[in-house]
Amino acid sequence: MTKILILGGGYAGFYTAKKLEKHLRSGEAEVTIVDPLPYMTYLPFLPEVAASQIEARHVVVSHRRHLKKTSFVQGKVTAISAADKKVTVVPVTGGDSFDIEYDELVVTLGSVSRTFPIPGVADNAIGLKSVEEATAIRDRLIDNFNKAAGLPAGPERARLLTVIVVGGGFAGIEVFAELRSFATSLLKYYPEIDFNEVQFHLVEAMGNIMPEVSHETSLWVLKNLSERNATVHLWTQLADATGGHCVLKKIHKDKEGNLVEPEETHEFDSDIIIWTAGVMANPVLKASDLPLEPRGRLRLRADLRVEGDDGVVEHVWGAGDATQVPDLSGSGLPFDGSCVPNAQHAVRQAKRLAKNIVASLRGEQPRDYLHKPQGAVAGLGPGRGVYTNGKKKFAIKGWVAWVMHRGYHGLAMPMWERKWRVVGDWLGEAFLHRDIVTLEKVQEPRAFFEEFASRPKPPADKK
Repeated sequence: MTKILILGGGYAGFYTAKKLEKHLRSGEAEVTIVDPLPYMTYLPFLPEVAASQIEARHVVVSHRRHLKKTSFVQGKVTAISAADKKVTVVPVTGGDSFDIEYDELVVTLGSVSRTFPIPGVADNAIGLKSVEEATAIRDRLIDNFNKAAGLPAGPERARLLTVIVVGGGFAGIEVFAELRSFATSLLKYYPEIDFNEVQFHLVEAMGNIMPEVSHETSLWVLKNLSERNATVHLWTQLADATGGHCVLKKIHKDKEGNLVEPEETHEFDSDIIIWTAGVMANPVLKASDLPLEPRGRLRLRADLRVEGDDGVVEHVWGAGDATQVPDLSGSGLPFDGSCVPNAQHAVRQAKRLAKNIVASLRGEQPRDYLHKPQGAVAGLGPGRGVYTNGKKKFAIKGWVAWVMHRGYHGLAMPMWERKWRVVGDWLGEAFLHRDIVTLEKVQEPRAFFEEFASRPKPPADKK
């Protein structure tokens, strides 16, 4: 049978495999996914995981449970050779690498956090690209409240109660607003802590936030956050985060628009620094002979086949954040017209990709990917949200937009058993309030056992 190899089990990889299982005839091809994780994560729900509104396990979808006709290799891709039609993989358990041969290759490796060489960021910040990161943020915030409640007013207490988010895009604003709501809800359990002690700062290098929504809508979001004691620093860069001491520098421009040396600075000590300032294609693509564009993404045609300088690279396809797909709707990125790297495109590209692969196997021509975005919706904490249509000419704010946000993502969450779990979490939060228990000791599960376990006595010295 034809061997179809999918690299990456995120949005695009999971949905490609799911639709291939549906469209392939019995015995027509065998499908294999390679990924270090045994599940895909629904990334739009990570801010709600961090804010303790959704149980972490409920935003991930098991590959083995929901892809019944697909084989799995749990490992990390380290090299791709289209010339030899093989991929090199290292098992997650360690050991020697091995090669997997393929007939059709699907590259859906996704993206990772894009950072800059700012002192202290690599050592002290945390991203928001995985459910593990979102869970760690939730637990850290709760633990910091526990610690701060037992301290007198001073620098250490202020450090524990200060949260800094870098990046004013959708992910940054959503986690910033959700955590602010979460922190406010925690105060009723901590009478020792005053509302004004809990400081939230968001750092954005540009002069606006959430470029996917209209300017009027972004101004409403800024006002709403300000009313909740959450400060947004526009035209500001994080210059240093060494030891959790964050130095923010205001960006100034001269009359010609050139950057000049900043004069105004703000400094905060923080125990929670969240980095959401952009993403980049998975760097493993650089360890391949596939054609990449200057930003490191895989170059694709509109029909999702890989395209090099000399034409189509046969038997290699792609989709998702790690690829440059022409946006035929005209709503693409301003610098190259490619599709915006988000879940809305990744899922739809995967569905078209599966159909195109099946068509190609049967001697038919693949069709171009075309999707006109219907708008953008964001949640800003319980009862607060914004929606802007695709042309940014119509917006809804407040409670109605929040309901739209939950309705859209509740339906977009893969698999009905996952949808019901998420809805159950929302109902539980509404009637029982958020769960504020942390299981920090799960990182050292044997500590309790070891503390009291009997050990053999050392042998007596023989004289």
